[in-house]
Amino acid sequence: MKIALLSAEYPPCPGGVGDYTRHLGMALAQRGHQVIVLTGTPGTVADGGTPRVFRLALDRWNFRCWGAVRRALADLRPDVLHIQYQTGAYGMHPAINFLPGRLRMRADRPRIVVTAHDLLPPYLFPKAGPLRDRVTRRLMIDADATVATNEEDAAQLCRWGVAEAHRAPEVIPIGANIGVAPPPGYERGAWRRHLGIAPDETLIAYFGLISRSKGLDTLVQALAHLPDTFRLLIIGGEATAPSDRAYAAEIRRRIAADDLTRRVIVTGHCHEADVSAHLLAADMAALPFADGASFRRGSLLAVLTHGIPTVTTRGAAALRDEEHALITPPGDATALAGAIVRLANDMMLRSRLGEAGRALAAPFSWPAIAARHEQLYRALLSAEETIGSRR
Repeated sequence: MKIALLSAEYPPCPGGVGDYTRHLGMALAQRGHQVIVLTGTPGTVADGGTPRVFRLALDRWNFRCWGAVRRALADLRPDVLHIQYQTGAYGMHPAINFLPGRLRMRADRPRIVVTAHDLLPPYLFPKAGPLRDRVTRRLMIDADATVATNEEDAAQLCRWGVAEAHRAPEVIPIGANIGVAPPPGYERGAWRRHLGIAPDETLIAYFGLISRSKGLDTLVQALAHLPDTFRLLIIGGEATAPSDRAYAAEIRRRIAADDLTRRVIVTGHCHEADVSAHLLAADMAALPFADGASFRRGSLLAVLTHGIPTVTTRGAAALRDEEHALITPPGDATALAGAIVRLANDMMLRSRLGEAGRALAAPFSWPAIAARHEQLYRALLSAEETIGSRR
């Protein structure tokens, strides 16, 4: 089967959707499929084991993308076009939302699948939410099948009438965007010394792009309440949207204003193996999502997969307080600081939460995720063959 994965972002361009697309493409290729990634991001180069990358001649995802995608499909002739959708990744332009409707006019088109990575409407201007919902609904209705990464988004798609338009959305979770694979010869003590962490210091890891929904401001506030022996490792860099860059600048100012510069390490964007090493070097992770923890977050799955005891915020029902993680209210720096101190002082609790988190994340494996997608693609192609034989 030939599968084209369309994503506005792709490594080395940072972003969770790009990481997801790469892992999904690799897992599908390992199942014997021919996988091509269609993207417009600069500098995307195929490395060993990575799917073939086809860079569209685009600098923005405006209405010019229709022609660019049609030409690529005519050249590549995939059986399935799978759009990875997060509106912010496409510059919040609606062109991608109407692409399936345009493609459906062509008899030789591939089957079209859309994965909804995030259905929360981004802020554009006051009262823009209903307009964004309408164009997002158009994208999902015009596809041949939709994938939701969690039950909440699947319910939203059903409320939009997706099931009546073609079929009920498939719920296929995302996987960890970073596996447990530190550099060869990794040794935890040496890595901590390289970071400048003293033996009596507690290292808190934050992993992910620096954007407002991740709650890093709350974590910096919490750090200011903690003793000097607590250090913060921010693994990642700022996101690309102007609002996220402004937020990252705000975080830097707050770190300086609270005299925390010596206690905070910011890695910037780094290689996957280094991310894994950083996570394994930490004593705990803190992911205080402003909008609540969710299994749509690859960063959450990554820290759980690494067996790191984690403090996060209320959200995903399957993530239970004191069983899989310590859970605090979003935006509550005092509660977050208290949970961090509790973890630091209780070795048995850290061990128990680390093991439980690892077990919780185990089903979110990329081979299983790829197998679910393969079943969906085959069902779509089989249905099309049945319809064609009746004509």
